[in-house]
Amino acid sequence: MSTTDDIKSRIDIVSYVQRFVPTLKKAGRNHKACCPFHNEKTPSFVVNPARQTWHCFGACAEGGDLFTFAQKLHGWDFKEALRELAAEAGVELQRQTAAQKSRSDHLEKLRGMTASAAEVFQRALRRETTGRIRSYLRDQRGLTDETIQSFQIGYAPDIWDFMLRALRDLGHSDDEIVEVGLAVRNDNGRVYDRFRNRLIIPIRDERGRVVGFGGRALDANDNAKYINSPQSAVFDKSRLLYGLDTGRSAIRDSGTVVIVEGYMDVIQAHQAGYANVVAQMGTAMTEPQIRQVAPRYAKRIVLALDADEAGRNAARRSLEVARQTLARDYAGKLSVDIAILKIPAGKDPDDFLRESPEGWPALVDSAQSVADFVIDMESEPLTADSSLQARQAVAQAVLPMLLVSENNVYKQDNIQNLARRLRISERDMLAWAQEQTPLVRPTTPAAPPPDMPPEYWDNEHEIAGPEFATVDDSAESPQQPPAPNKPLKRAIEEFCLSVLLKDPDLLYQVNRKLRELAAEDEDLLQGPLGELSANDFTQSQYRALMVSLQDSMAQDDMAPMQYLGLVLDEDLRAEVRSLLIADPDAVAARINGNFQVDLHDIFRRGSQKARPGFSVKEELVIRALQLRLRRLDNERVEMQYLQEEAQTGTKGDEQFGDQIRAKIMLSMRAKARINAAVS
Repeated sequence: MSTTDDIKSRIDIVSYVQRFVPTLKKAGRNHKACCPFHNEKTPSFVVNPARQTWHCFGACAEGGDLFTFAQKLHGWDFKEALRELAAEAGVELQRQTAAQKSRSDHLEKLRGMTASAAEVFQRALRRETTGRIRSYLRDQRGLTDETIQSFQIGYAPDIWDFMLRALRDLGHSDDEIVEVGLAVRNDNGRVYDRFRNRLIIPIRDERGRVVGFGGRALDANDNAKYINSPQSAVFDKSRLLYGLDTGRSAIRDSGTVVIVEGYMDVIQAHQAGYANVVAQMGTAMTEPQIRQVAPRYAKRIVLALDADEAGRNAARRSLEVARQTLARDYAGKLSVDIAILKIPAGKDPDDFLRESPEGWPALVDSAQSVADFVIDMESEPLTADSSLQARQAVAQAVLPMLLVSENNVYKQDNIQNLARRLRISERDMLAWAQEQTPLVRPTTPAAPPPDMPPEYWDNEHEIAGPEFATVDDSAESPQQPPAPNKPLKRAIEEFCLSVLLKDPDLLYQVNRKLRELAAEDEDLLQGPLGELSANDFTQSQYRALMVSLQDSMAQDDMAPMQYLGLVLDEDLRAEVRSLLIADPDAVAARINGNFQVDLHDIFRRGSQKARPGFSVKEELVIRALQLRLRRLDNERVEMQYLQEEAQTGTKGDEQFGDQIRAKIMLSMRAKARINAAVS
């Protein structure tokens, strides 16, 4: 039994959830309540005691097990959830190796140093000699003492060794102070403070830990208006959003995140009561930053960038990141809306919020669509006398962004708007768009090779009985002996993850297939035929690995496996080692001898064929579709219970029942398409 299984066998998910959701009540075989993660009137949050799982059939559309619930509720990562739940369950975690403990202790020491530095900077601001700085914050920036305290704003005196001396007195070495970015060592070996005569804004990660600093110049003659901490073991600006630690709840409640450029924009917005505002770290939005908030907390991203040319250039770069993300088929399509907020009269968000805070909500609601923004921005230099060549150049620059949408109605409407703006015939514009759209030919599923493994792999996804036959949940209950096919179900998850760990790019192929099955149906694409995710796996450690694997692909600093080696704790590293096991016979034993012939070649690094006619990619796609089928079947059974209960309730319950009925029908359509693909 794995550590996570041991913990789940000792902590009943119903009892755990009821601590935080006291309205959770028994309803048939399940328990249900209003979802704790979004506002709703009709209960759509279901806990299944037999499978020890939960699912929200409302706005969240998320689910999982004990670990995912604890992570989402408390904002923990998997490592924190494992530690906290293990302590509660009385399960002893695997001891860290000496090297792992040394690294963990070192990171904690660095974080402790940044926390201490924030306090030192705060004390410096409170001193009488810096009254002019406090006056600047109150009178010119409009910040209250409460806001200054809440955001831990501080001051770095114009002294070369102010922070050095403070941290040395706390027992830190010069090497550690340089490593965390609070000091600089020049070519001559001299060490001195990085931040001098600057307003200091601590940068906290999503969990509220100080990991770095931003320093705003107080001398107009200073070369750089802002300087930030450099990249370090605890500070990675490409993965941080300033203000997310205090704005997470507001983002989740509103479903919208507003991304601005500067710290002061965020601080001013939060002071005005708009806590769903965060700032990107750097000159353009990155994919890891998007993943911090969407679709995890927000379904809508509003880019509120400065009105000057630098802000427009940042918007270009941010949108290009989104376009490239879609072009390389990571998720097929961002499952969020992106809009551009233009501040009137050339102001930045900080200025607008200080002058007209009450007008901010209307401004956010009126944010411009990406298509309209791109058309306006790129066609602005054109005049009535611009040549056809100049207008064609604009069209060819704009079309890639307009073609990102997978909805043909939106594509055609955007292209028509562009044609009108550029005074180019719609026929020519559509022709140019066709040239930029890759030709996708329908593919016929290849017949399985004659010596493919036996029945289980071809038939496991089939569900016996009628569409709504009652599933015997007790077969998977922790109190019951494991059902005969449980190891085989887990084997599919092992196979999929092991292949993805060896070649993460194959995830694109799985998502491409799901999108192909959804065709142009947006409801399927955003619902039961959405991208492969942690929700398709039942094992807690596999869910956590899938999330980390997706994170590894969202960053560009290192290879995915190198990234995983840095971020995974020892339990998950051990799981990765077992998934990447070099002994095919050991894996074959786990899956009852199936794939005996193929495994030797599957595990041979770089091999793409186990034998003539066998494709690891195609096999992965089929197994991933089988995972999705099982997930849809489980969700559909729970939705059926909700539908039956709604039929005997109030008018509001009946309306909710109609919504559930529509979701059931959508799930059935998805299942039919998947069955056709894997049969």
